[in-house]
Amino acid sequence: MTSLAVYWDTNPAKPELETGDRLAAAAHLAHAGVPFERWDTSADLPAGADEAAVTAAYAGSIERLKLHRAFQSADVVRVTPDAPDLDALHARFMTEHTHTEDEARFFVAGSGTFYLHLGRKVYRVGCERGDLISIPAGIRHWFDMGERPSFTAIRFFTRPDGWVAAYTGDGIAARFPRVAA
Repeated sequence: MTSLAVYWDTNPAKPELETGDRLAAAAHLAHAGVPFERWDTSADLPAGADEAAVTAAYAGSIERLKLHRAFQSADVVRVTPDAPDLDALHARFMTEHTHTEDEARFFVAGSGTFYLHLGRKVYRVGCERGDLISIPAGIRHWFDMGERPSFTAIRFFTRPDGWVAAYTGDGIAARFPRVAA
């Protein structure tokens, strides 16, 4: 389920706002400068569809967003509980970082949770199939795949070389409660 919770960065135990209403979540995120949209996911993908199949199924959507937002590259990330590099992926994504370019993720299957550290607040954004979240350059964030991850997302970047993180060195991600994705 799409959800939003907003916390003070010093109080991860008590959100000041929680909602499961997609429109309310999108409005709060827009106010914070983070675009959040709902996209069509009616493409019928077989279980285990590879990057080429996902890219072909959503080619029109990919090209529209690349043109509209000047993204230079897109890739597909699929993570399942039996992924061989799960521990490494978890460590990479669950550490607060930034990017020097905008990043967007379109969830075509499954779910995951983004944490956006904006000023003194942390926005926990639960994303599911059909959600497109766009994280502007420089926003501190981390991504929780869940204990048993199962998602497929198309990632968009303005850099031709794709996902490049600058880790902040802040251990904030470890202080925030994880939610089942």
